[in-house]
Amino acid sequence: MTGQQWDKLLKVIEGKVFSPIPTGFIVDSPWLPNWYGADILDYFTNDEIWLKANLQVAETFPDVMFLPGFWSEFGMCSEPSAFGSKCTLPRNVFPSSHRVIRHAGDIPKLIRPNPETDGFGPFILNRLRLNRRKIEDSGHRICFSVSRGPLNIASFLWGVTELMTAMITNPEEVHQLLELVNAYLIEWHDLQADAFPTIDGILILDDIIGFIGEEEFREFGLPYFKKLFDRDASVKFLHNDATYKSSIGFMNEMGVNLFNMGFESDLNELKALTQNRVTMLGNIPPRDVLANGTVEEMEQQVKSLINDLKDKRRVILSCGGGMPPDVTTEKIRAFVETVGKYS
Repeated sequence: MTGQQWDKLLKVIEGKVFSPIPTGFIVDSPWLPNWYGADILDYFTNDEIWLKANLQVAETFPDVMFLPGFWSEFGMCSEPSAFGSKCTLPRNVFPSSHRVIRHAGDIPKLIRPNPETDGFGPFILNRLRLNRRKIEDSGHRICFSVSRGPLNIASFLWGVTELMTAMITNPEEVHQLLELVNAYLIEWHDLQADAFPTIDGILILDDIIGFIGEEEFREFGLPYFKKLFDRDASVKFLHNDATYKSSIGFMNEMGVNLFNMGFESDLNELKALTQNRVTMLGNIPPRDVLANGTVEEMEQQVKSLINDLKDKRRVILSCGGGMPPDVTTEKIRAFVETVGKYS
């Protein structure tokens, strides 16, 4: 992000109204490499391709906030790799991690990883170190520390069904796993922030909080997210494009001030449930409209989204979730033009 974009983001979070309403998208490896014209594996392993792809998207759409911006990552393998998860990285298919926990008895055997040396973490950090000067020379800076959330990572290590079942059958072991993952994540975010003084935001991505009920979230989610977000950062950004119902009432308690939700959520309801203290990043359908719909269909969705807003404070227009594969340059430009036309 540029300094100007960061300042605008902070002002939006403070409640300042902009005309037109700002636009922004979460962009990472499911979309950016192929949009740039590279295979996903080349994007992960070639620093020059990674840098040029991120620079090109920022230069092509200068009025759009791309969040977190210059995201150094290895997809869903980024954090599980530190815990010994086998990772599958096809040439041009999104990577996947494999389970390391077969039953609850495996959890005490897990060793807390060192983010400075274990898994893909050192590669993620070193890519940013090697490219920091070029990023800053281009007028941008590294603004966010980034990771998946504790429940999300725990589900990679154990399996989604297994983790949620164990919340009932083996709650002590689930807490033991979440404590281990969270301790690693706190250290990982501290390491990122220490390496880059320009970092003043934290982004946590966790869809599993949308798979559990409020009672389960209160026990297995809230304490860990509060610890993660309890840091000196101006932007505390949460992504969850599953259902929000179990966690939305705790956004303010967690300290979240920027939220990217699923496309089926109603922004007016979300704003009411958070006392309009959380900036909403969303939320037209990403796949069916932004990627696969016609420009006319997208324009109608954006127009309706804007017209239905009862309060245009603390809103950044986007899709409901991250940027999906196959969204074209023309569709993004049409999105920005539509926002300008109706807001």
